[in-house]
Amino acid sequence: MKALVYHGPGQKAWETVPDPTIEAATDVIVKITSSTICGTDLHILKGDVPEVKPGTILGHEAVGVVVEKGSAVTTIEVGDRVLVSAITSCGRCRFCKEGHYGLCTGGGGWIFGHLIDGLQAEHARVPFADTSVYKVPDALSDEQVLFLADILPTAFEVGVLNGGIEPGDTVAIVGAGPIGLAAVMTAKLYTPAHIVAIDIDDSRLERAREFGADVTINNSSDIAVAAVMELTDDLGADVAIEAVGIPSTFELCTELVRPGGRVANVGVHGHSVTLHLETLWIRDVTITTGLVDTSSTAKLLKLITDGKLDATAFATHRFPLSETMSAYDTFGDAAATHALKVVLEAEPVAHKPVPQGEELLATGV
Repeated sequence: MKALVYHGPGQKAWETVPDPTIEAATDVIVKITSSTICGTDLHILKGDVPEVKPGTILGHEAVGVVVEKGSAVTTIEVGDRVLVSAITSCGRCRFCKEGHYGLCTGGGGWIFGHLIDGLQAEHARVPFADTSVYKVPDALSDEQVLFLADILPTAFEVGVLNGGIEPGDTVAIVGAGPIGLAAVMTAKLYTPAHIVAIDIDDSRLERAREFGADVTINNSSDIAVAAVMELTDDLGADVAIEAVGIPSTFELCTELVRPGGRVANVGVHGHSVTLHLETLWIRDVTITTGLVDTSSTAKLLKLITDGKLDATAFATHRFPLSETMSAYDTFGDAAATHALKVVLEAEPVAHKPVPQGEELLATGV
């Protein structure tokens, strides 16, 4: 099969690799029908995630069809269409029993495109299938559910829920990329008084308004703190969500938050960040970090199924799966291409016409 393979910092290739096989009785093999690229993949290519070994297939978000299953899989059948979550769960360790699947110590957690081969491929092995994939309702398209694999539950759990957003809050979201926009979208579920999106790219801020931000601030001139203070009678934001993953944006969040407020860090940091305890210690500020658990995926899937949430607006570019290399170029140059998420689509399976006589036999006529 073909797959996108990491060969060290700055190096990747779309190449032929061995087909995945069942390695444990709890595995399934999934034919990928749709996948996508995450900002974390770009961090890996920069060398920010040294645990990823050269030769690893990248990608941790996909929808596909089960084509083979292990003998211990009981809730998934061959032919089922499934969402493959970025997080897998052994279902047995302490953390999985607590719903903290991202911290799984039984071989799960974030492993796709990280510790095992990932999902930017024609086929993928999915461990712990019974506790790690979600059947996709027939009425929903791949694009409607694809972003439930990572960005939507990540923004919701690590940003909105960790930040403790309540009705009437002022929420400042630093970074209007895909994660920041997902935070805008899911923060609205809690009816905050103000959702403030902060970025240095006007096109991203325009998208933030489309996703539901009440106020947008271009911070290229370092005006964000003054603007948020003016909006909040000099108190600051109740919740500040960091959705970029660089030192300056984290520090900005700590400046934006009010005394007694919450800073929820979502961004993936590849470099050291200064924590200014000399100013924070007296302000009673809570800072949270975390990797997504995807414990909210079923709830978000129900909201999408019921028409209460629509994530399709994240899909700005589409490529055949075979053009994943070009998709990386587009996604990696988002400032110029205005890409939010690219959708990698597998080519439809060509079905051989059935002769009329065989068709009658097959249908029992």
